[in-house]
Amino acid sequence: MRLLITGGCGFIGSAFVRRRLAAAADPAADALVNLDALTYAGNADNLADLAAHPAYTFIHGDIGDQDLVARLLTEHRIEGIVHFAAESHVDRSIDSPEPFARTNVLGTLHLLEAARRHRQSLPPAAAAAFRFLHISTDEVFGSLGPDDPPFSETTPYAPNSPYAASKAAADHFARAAHRTYGLPVLITNCSNNYGPRQFPEKLIPLCLLNALEGRDLPLYGDGLQIRDWLHVDDHCRALDHVLDQGRPGETYAIGGNAEVTNRDLLGTLCAVLDLLRPRTDGLSYARQITMVADRPGHDRRYAMDCSKIRRELGWQPRESLQSGLEKTVRWYLENRAWCDAVTRTRYDRARLGTLPAPESRARP
Repeated sequence: MRLLITGGCGFIGSAFVRRRLAAAADPAADALVNLDALTYAGNADNLADLAAHPAYTFIHGDIGDQDLVARLLTEHRIEGIVHFAAESHVDRSIDSPEPFARTNVLGTLHLLEAARRHRQSLPPAAAAAFRFLHISTDEVFGSLGPDDPPFSETTPYAPNSPYAASKAAADHFARAAHRTYGLPVLITNCSNNYGPRQFPEKLIPLCLLNALEGRDLPLYGDGLQIRDWLHVDDHCRALDHVLDQGRPGETYAIGGNAEVTNRDLLGTLCAVLDLLRPRTDGLSYARQITMVADRPGHDRRYAMDCSKIRRELGWQPRESLQSGLEKTVRWYLENRAWCDAVTRTRYDRARLGTLPAPESRARP
């Protein structure tokens, strides 16, 4: 399938690109076009080693640039769109919600409209096979109590942060595009992801790197917030299943079957670090855990019911939290140069003017 990937230089997007390219048998038939604006969380280095892959093309640009998107869809004869591009950090959305509305809501709307026009230009068989996969989050459903059943595809939306509200709006536009115009949209709502190449403002890489540098490991409130943790490789396998087998118009919940409190998560992370990279003083990294004031509107619990995707598409996670964290810690320990480069430059990269020119390509 010839795919346009939006936000393919981000954490989950780059993992998905790697997975698809690893399975690409025909560079023409399995081509991937990665459109990424390279904002703070988009890192071209995530895919630098694949720049010369014959099935891969990188375009530096914005999903809101409707002329650019329309041209890419036509020139590359795109047969499907996988939409990762989003502002995704809750704390940033609390500080400044407007960028989340521009990217997550209007950007998604513009992309849906471009896909609809492109599909109308395709022959009937190609139009029928076209897919638009919209990746969303469990945060659109709000917060669960300790005894509530997990979120499912039929859970009412109740977003509690500007980020969650922007993703909820994007989900609604995606669903409306299917119901109103017949665009073959697929929606996925996933739980908290973790794994290699995650931007270090997120909990696991932030605390992992802080631990190695002797810094505090910040834990919001009482640390008893519960999240369901999903390894990024398991998530990308699920997205493959949805893209290849999912029913247009349907939503699929994706989780890791790994509910744990933030306090216990950091305890497990510290135990893995104690094993793989012990502190020089022989003490546990857990001594660095520090309680900090809770953030506004902090949801108490997320959990996902994945029975639909397991029943209909045959997917279930392969990684336990223990095995996934061990793989993640090993990757960060073996790739400190990547970590150092991200923490040293990514926060200031746009300000310093080091982004490549628009539409620059990763290969000739």
